[in-house]
Amino acid sequence: MKNIDLQNYQRFVTGVTSEPSMNTNALIDRLQELSEQHPNINVSLLLTSAIGMPAEIGEFSELPKKIVFQGKPITEETIFHMKRELGDVIFYWMNACTALGIDPQEVIDENVNKLSARYPGGFTVERSENRAEGDI
Repeated sequence: MKNIDLQNYQRFVTGVTSEPSMNTNALIDRLQELSEQHPNINVSLLLTSAIGMPAEIGEFSELPKKIVFQGKPITEETIFHMKRELGDVIFYWMNACTALGIDPQEVIDENVNKLSARYPGGFTVERSENRAEGDI
C-alpha cells in the first residue's frame, strides 16, 4: 500500500480552497456582496437551507440504512421517525424557496415538467442514462 503524505495533501487542499471558505472575514464580505448584488435573495436563509437539507436527509437516510442493512424492524415508531425527518427536510426546502423568492408550487410543477419530458410513458434505464442536451 502506498503511503500518502497527508501533510502535503493538506497543503494542497488549502491551496485550492476558496478564500471565503478559509477566512471568516472574506466569507462575511462575500455574503455582503451577494446580498447587495441580489437584494431579492436572502443569502443567509439560502445558506441555512443548503446546510440543513443534507443534514436532515442524512438523519432520514440513517433509518432505512439500519432497516435494510442492520436488521432494524419497520415499526410504527420507525415510520413516525422517518415522517418527522422528512418534515425537517421540507422545512429546509421551504426555506430555500423563500430565500430565492420562488413559489413552492412552481418548483413542483417544474419538476413534473422535467420528469415528464425525460420519461414520456414512464421510467426507462435508457432515458435515465442518456439524457437530452440541457436536461439537468
